[in-house]
Amino acid sequence: MTRSLLHRSLIVAASCGLLAVAACSQQGQNAPSQADAAKAQAQVEANEANTQLQNYRQLLQAKNDEMAAELGQDIVQHFPNTDAAKEVQQTLPEVEQRAKAATEKRRLAALWTYQVGPMEGGTQSTASLFSERPSGDHAVRLILRRHTKWGQSVFMFGPGHGFVCKGNCVIQAQFDGKPHPLRAFLPTTGEPAIFIRDDKPFIEAMEKTKRITMDVEMQDGGKQTLVFETGGYDPSKWTDLGKK
Repeated sequence: MTRSLLHRSLIVAASCGLLAVAACSQQGQNAPSQADAAKAQAQVEANEANTQLQNYRQLLQAKNDEMAAELGQDIVQHFPNTDAAKEVQQTLPEVEQRAKAATEKRRLAALWTYQVGPMEGGTQSTASLFSERPSGDHAVRLILRRHTKWGQSVFMFGPGHGFVCKGNCVIQAQFDGKPHPLRAFLPTTGEPAIFIRDDKPFIEAMEKTKRITMDVEMQDGGKQTLVFETGGYDPSKWTDLGKK
């Protein structure tokens, strides 16, 4: 090897050594900065989690379980390693259960419709809901009615030509799974309806029932099982026409 080549090799080796030292030095300088950044980020997350925790506590005090459940789930998901998440996890399962019950209660209540209006020479007040099964165009409507002339009645109004019932027939029904046969009859006016004979006992039993099934026969569709989700009924919304 010539002196020139040897000199160049030494220069390259020295340069590589200096670069390696510089790289190590640079890494040494960055390591504390990255640790500080991670620590700062963790503090930011902890602060945000604590802020959300305060909101969660306020929602619990206000008994707003649905919003509390949603916020609690968000805290646990986005800030899993914080003290705030640990606190939320202690109450979240019960809050979620109550929120689910509240949502279901609101859903059932929304199934009912309450109306007051003129009807054939008088005024009528109704509380009604459509069957869960069958649904759509084949749904049957359960109606509680008060009329200033005709009094109180309970009947179902169906699609097509209505129901099959000879004289006083018996509908095999179940209230929350327990047998509860119902006496029924067809109106003489020909509407596609069927009336419950004992309206007052029916209403009293229905108020304590979440789900009613009835086995009926339709003139257009043969035998069917009607299902009504009655658990959202609110008697205070069914106007008593006898009261001013």
